Amino acid sequence: MKKQFKAESKKLLDLMINSIYSNKEIFLREMISNASDAIDKLYYRSLTDKKINLKKEDFYIRIDIDKENRKLIISDNGCGMNESELEVNLGTIAKSGTQAFREENKDKHQDIDIIGQFGVGFYSAFMVSDKIDVVTKAYGEKQAYHWSSTGVDGYTIEKCDKEDYGTIITLSIKDDESMNEFLESYRIQGIIKKYSDYIRYPIQMEIEHQHKKEDSEKIETHKELTTINSMIPLWKKNKKEVTDDDYGHFYQEKFYDYEKPLHVIHSHAEGLSSYHALMYIPSHAPYDYYTKEYEKGLALYANGVMIMEKCSDLLPDYFSFVKGLVDSEDLSLNISREMLQQDKTLHTIAKSIEKKIKSELENLLKEDKKKYLEFFKAFGMQLKFGVYNRFGMDKDELKDLILFYSNEKKELITLKEYVENKKDGQDKIYYAVGETIDKIDLLPQVELVKDKGFDLLYLTDYVDEFVLQTLGQYENMSFVNIASESFNLDSEEEKKKLEEENEANKELFDKMKTFIDVNGIRLTHRLKNHPVCLSNEGSLSVGMEKVLNNMPTDEKVKAQTVLEINANHPIAKTLKDLYQKDLEKLEEYTKLLYNQARLIEGLSIDNPVEFSSMICELMSK
Repeated sequence: MKKQFKAESKKLLDLMINSIYSNKEIFLREMISNASDAIDKLYYRSLTDKKINLKKEDFYIRIDIDKENRKLIISDNGCGMNESELEVNLGTIAKSGTQAFREENKDKHQDIDIIGQFGVGFYSAFMVSDKIDVVTKAYGEKQAYHWSSTGVDGYTIEKCDKEDYGTIITLSIKDDESMNEFLESYRIQGIIKKYSDYIRYPIQMEIEHQHKKEDSEKIETHKELTTINSMIPLWKKNKKEVTDDDYGHFYQEKFYDYEKPLHVIHSHAEGLSSYHALMYIPSHAPYDYYTKEYEKGLALYANGVMIMEKCSDLLPDYFSFVKGLVDSEDLSLNISREMLQQDKTLHTIAKSIEKKIKSELENLLKEDKKKYLEFFKAFGMQLKFGVYNRFGMDKDELKDLILFYSNEKKELITLKEYVENKKDGQDKIYYAVGETIDKIDLLPQVELVKDKGFDLLYLTDYVDEFVLQTLGQYENMSFVNIASESFNLDSEEEKKKLEEENEANKELFDKMKTFIDVNGIRLTHRLKNHPVCLSNEGSLSVGMEKVLNNMPTDEKVKAQTVLEINANHPIAKTLKDLYQKDLEKLEEYTKLLYNQARLIEGLSIDNPVEFSSMICELMSK
């Protein structure tokens, strides 16, 4: 006699089948997880009941495909079910025998990990099948039962014959071309490897094997029962048992990289949230890493069963280059196992993972700088981005991991190394900005800083100056761009003398300002041999102007530039003389000097034809 489900209605079953799971292939994950749970229950009983003489290696899960009759069969030799258990567990949607078992035994034994929590996964099989038959016999009982359902119309339970204990689930795959893939052996194997590779019991299938017949060219084909899953996860093994090759092969196979990883992070944490983690820092950035298409995240497992291929919540953006997985017994799952609730457990694991990655990078920097430099070449930009992203909220986490080129050391160094090697009495960190190290080396302002014996950071990445502005200071030392108005190495006496000299020439500079578009003109001591340079007033530097104006927006910005003239260069006297004798030539020289300063800074000039003509005219005299 057909019975009705003890649940709200057809609408609930439709919701589970069509809405809870976005990926049809996970039905097999659910079937295998249920089989594993059934074996776990019987194995648990064997540990507490001496009458049950069973060992862990006695258990198995088997998958068979009857392609001709469109059947997929999942069987196990677990605890099985009697009639009342069938009625309760499969007759009531969202009733979980596993959850009840967990509650009953939560304080008795800690050696069994039960995967299932909710009674919904079984019904996901209706996504791919139009009929489900369950033949089951509970361990220790004589009678077997046959449960059958075509979905919302209800189910039947009848007595039947079954020789051994355990459960056989037969799915009648829908007669739809889109479902044919679930009758292909290679596809089923792929799903098992993807989701259930680390189920602790062997998942077996009959696989065709081919070999040459002895003394013949004929190919013989035979079927052999083969274990598909790995069973023991690499990340749960003792580190001493795992070789570098083991780590490398796993990484290349799981993450489709042709190169071995640069660094491996294998960790286990216990406490409020327990988990195993196996993470990798790749040796190179993926081709799409700095694009919107790149998807960050770690694979997420619950007791060895993959529930999410890329969980983005486990990694902050600045560590998005990390690949790997996390396996935890403590995660709180929603009824589909497919999506996580945003709970404290996940947040706790994520914070622990973040600290672990940071600690590993700090150790790598300290113990093997050559390898760290390889890492930084590939992913340093992402760390720098992390400093100024989110309004600098993460700057303290990352400030000791970023590197800049040191003019003194001729290599990349940390800010900490800069401070440790600073000159006595130095209270600022000096830097210069340019497209390349060679171009920065030619900047007029650099010459004097070198002459004074100060180290100078060369910023060549477009993000660099934004990073330093976000940091503000490091160990109470502020950052100073040697092209900014705040850079001054003069003594108090020299500053006073220069201020008086600038005031005496105010009318000259006011006149020169009428010829060019600058915020100001003044004499300076920041140059050694060069006649002029551009400096900036305010927080927007010339370098930042170039970066922002290269972005694909219609809005353009302009730094407040100042034309600075070397007070000790002969050109300073020439300009003073021209102001008294030849204003026309003063205009020409002012424009020449201004355009020269812009070109040195890598900026375009407004009228290159005029500039060229003036150069030619000077050359012809």
